[in-house]
Amino acid sequence: MSNYYIQRNNKNLETIEKLLNEELPSFCYDYFISIDSQTSSLTRLNYAHDLKIFFYFLYEKKFRRNKAVLEITLEDLEKVTSNDIEYFLGYLSHYVYNGKEHICNERAKARKLSSVRAMFKYFFNKNMISVDNSAKVATPKLHDKPIIRLDSDEVYNIIDAAESGDGLTPHQRAYHEKTKVRDSAILMLFLGTGIRISELVGLNNGDINFKDNSFIVTRKGGNKAILYFDDDVAQALQRYIDYKELNYNDLKEPSALFISNNKNRITVRAVENLVKKYAKIISPLKKISPHKLRSTYGTQLYRATGDIYIVADVLGHKDVNTTRKHYAAISDDNRRGVVGKVKIKREDE
Repeated sequence: MSNYYIQRNNKNLETIEKLLNEELPSFCYDYFISIDSQTSSLTRLNYAHDLKIFFYFLYEKKFRRNKAVLEITLEDLEKVTSNDIEYFLGYLSHYVYNGKEHICNERAKARKLSSVRAMFKYFFNKNMISVDNSAKVATPKLHDKPIIRLDSDEVYNIIDAAESGDGLTPHQRAYHEKTKVRDSAILMLFLGTGIRISELVGLNNGDINFKDNSFIVTRKGGNKAILYFDDDVAQALQRYIDYKELNYNDLKEPSALFISNNKNRITVRAVENLVKKYAKIISPLKKISPHKLRSTYGTQLYRATGDIYIVADVLGHKDVNTTRKHYAAISDDNRRGVVGKVKIKREDE
């Protein structure tokens, strides 16, 4: 098998390559090459993990351990029935992999089913299998959860916490002086643009243009988009860039915009941890993640513009119905707010 992914020098791609070589049947390689230009490396990595669990299920339950995962063929794939896939969804409720117990909710099951369907569809459309039984399986019903966001005061407070360090533990404060400028810039960028975490960690120095306060992001699917930020975000970014140039030498990835303390490009996990750290100070009862900061921005933008299409475009939603679902509660607020605006009786009656 080729080292195509490793040659592209990306950690996600290296992990995909490892999974393809060690934990997925060989025919999966063609599938991943086919979706390379339409998906981000993070999306493909998630697909690889989902398919890894699916093929392990086939090895454990369908083929009763008589055939190792790497020995599964396309002919075997044709033998997978819709009942097998429904059994797989039930299996995901509680399964053991590499000695660890895992539990999937409806949303996680739906994502794994989507990954399995996409693979089956590819091989069926290529006439490499004669039947696609995954298409017969219904998607698990999703129960919408209330969307958690920061309110206006909490937005101000989380920025203040990052800048001042108030509320941090003594251990956290020991690192705060070195990271506060970076952390503030990251939070400002989330709350001022609605950027995805994958887009943020992928930013390079050359993506930022202070002449018109814009930056280039790589959206899901690999498409490029230009987003804009206000002067407050610009000041936070410029302050961080200036600090980085003065205090960091011999960076391991000089092109990366946001870097970790070990001088590498900052990771998704590190960004998740820093958001959680400051969020616990200002709103301990809310489980705030980078995605919740994105929702906070989307909420404020929709309330300011009332235009769901603008929000969908800025957030990079391909389907406006995705946006509408997330901000339906705000639409309800707007509808409630017009009550009494139209009078049907004279004031003196």
